[in-house]
Amino acid sequence: MPGPDPTAHLLIVIPVVILACQSGALLLQRLGQPPVIGEIAVGIMLGPSLLGRLWPQAQHWLFPESFLPYLSALGTVGLLAFMFLLGLELDLGAMRGQSRTALAVSQISIWLPLVLGALLAWGMYASLAPRGTGQPAFVLFIAVSMSITAFPVLARILIDRGLYGTPTGALAMVCAAVDDVTAWCLLAVVVAVAGSGSPAAAVVTAVVAAGFVAVLLGAVRPLVSRMARSADRHADAVVMVLLVSGLCLAGFATDRIGIHALFGAFLFGAIVPRGNRKIERCAGQIRTFVVPVLLPLYFVSTGLKTDVSLLMGSAALWLWAAAILLVAVAGKWGGAALAARAAGQSWPAALTVGALMNCRGLTELVVLNIGLELGVIGPDLFTVLVLMALVTTCVTSPAVSWLQRRATGTMALDAAPTGDRLPRSSRAHEPAGPPGTDSWRRDAA
Repeated sequence: MPGPDPTAHLLIVIPVVILACQSGALLLQRLGQPPVIGEIAVGIMLGPSLLGRLWPQAQHWLFPESFLPYLSALGTVGLLAFMFLLGLELDLGAMRGQSRTALAVSQISIWLPLVLGALLAWGMYASLAPRGTGQPAFVLFIAVSMSITAFPVLARILIDRGLYGTPTGALAMVCAAVDDVTAWCLLAVVVAVAGSGSPAAAVVTAVVAAGFVAVLLGAVRPLVSRMARSADRHADAVVMVLLVSGLCLAGFATDRIGIHALFGAFLFGAIVPRGNRKIERCAGQIRTFVVPVLLPLYFVSTGLKTDVSLLMGSAALWLWAAAILLVAVAGKWGGAALAARAAGQSWPAALTVGALMNCRGLTELVVLNIGLELGVIGPDLFTVLVLMALVTTCVTSPAVSWLQRRATGTMALDAAPTGDRLPRSSRAHEPAGPPGTDSWRRDAA
């Protein structure tokens, strides 16, 4: 048991967690799944769902209540850095140059799940909303949680299946990027509504948040751009310090505003210029440490809040779980596929886009943890939604493989690439690792 100083216990827990999560990631990777599935599954198994049931003494010794804040803090730091990297990977310029097809698919694939999720949440409110939770916040949160797409996991699947750089892959990537931006904006609204005592306070929070975004774009972005132009004159350590300080300060600002620190880290990553080799190298170094070491601590923190036994013996909860999964798949996969088909894509290509957009992964876990932290959802619904995220992410890769096998010739899945099949910076003569490269997408997923 850790005493007042948790250092000794951390020196035991960290290697246990990262080794277990890495083993799970490698196992699931061999089975054709994104590594993040194995890490999330291991996180759940180390919690009350498995270890807590089979060997409760070991689970309580590893993760006693007094130790959880330290574990959560380290995992949150890793998540902040990951959100910065995710924002850095987001290519806003690519969105502006896309066709109406990308716009139609992205919008339908987020608004249809939102509407269906809101209708489902309306029915769930009486039985599954925590006491004291307002109906608008609950309905909005469930709606947003149905509309999430995991951008980094999607990129990994595209590369694994040879679809990165094809028209189908490019369409899915742009749609996922637009979805990410829209979903994070909507989640910021949910956080403002849930965290404010009145509609007027929520409006004030939204206005201040909009002002912060304006400051980032109008004042901070030019400063960062000037720093990027002079980055080659500075040591890597200086650039690293500036990047880490920036993401932390941006996170602190949005946390004080009332829309969660993750938004600030994500926004800061989105305004950092791309294409600078030194910034990309430093970002790659951040990724090299964060993804295998700190993110597993976040997965375990999530797993400790997930208790599958809450579903045991509750037929009503299982029915709600089935309804949630049905709505999630119908809204995301069905909506994206129908929109792509209506825009002129072949059925195999349209269904592939829909399957890719249905992938939720780590991004969904981030959203669900925010909801649990705010008290918008309880442990039972949190567990159901985590299982939904796992199932929809697990289905994506085999579904895409099956659709590829069903497709015949080059017409169905757009076999002719739009450009290089891998990002430019992943070629052999350039260093691997920074955002935009094969290794970044592999490890981030």
